[in-house]
Amino acid sequence: MITRDKKVRLSAKALVVRDGRLLLMRARDRWGTYYLLPGGGQRNGETLADALKRECLEETGVLAEPLRPRYIRDYIGARHEFSKWDKGFHQVEIMFVCRYEGKKRTARVPDLRQTGAVWMPLARLEKIRLYPSVLKSLVLPTGRFRGPVYLGDVN
Repeated sequence: MITRDKKVRLSAKALVVRDGRLLLMRARDRWGTYYLLPGGGQRNGETLADALKRECLEETGVLAEPLRPRYIRDYIGARHEFSKWDKGFHQVEIMFVCRYEGKKRTARVPDLRQTGAVWMPLARLEKIRLYPSVLKSLVLPTGRFRGPVYLGDVN
């Protein structure tokens, strides 16, 4: 029997630190509020940098200039806490360190469950529900980043 693999989604995420705060998307599900990096899926014919700029602007209204990739992670839904809903989902995220270029417009929050964008103080990261949660140990209070580039299959 031949089985066809589902497509792997490629996503660009923004690591934007400004004045000791990390730009995050706020979202809500049945368990409460959670946070994630702004960004999203790459479209056919679009560079990762262009995808990141577009998604960040759409979701937050912020102009972010990608400087360099910092982290790469796999998210294979069947292996994590949301496997009941995400069992067929596989996403590869490339997280870019970005320079804040200013606020251009009011955000349009396009994704289900998202409720807005926030500048989260770095000191509060440990206290929030953040995805991927490994970021809590990788983002330093100085706004710098540590750790390996490839994070593996983490949530």
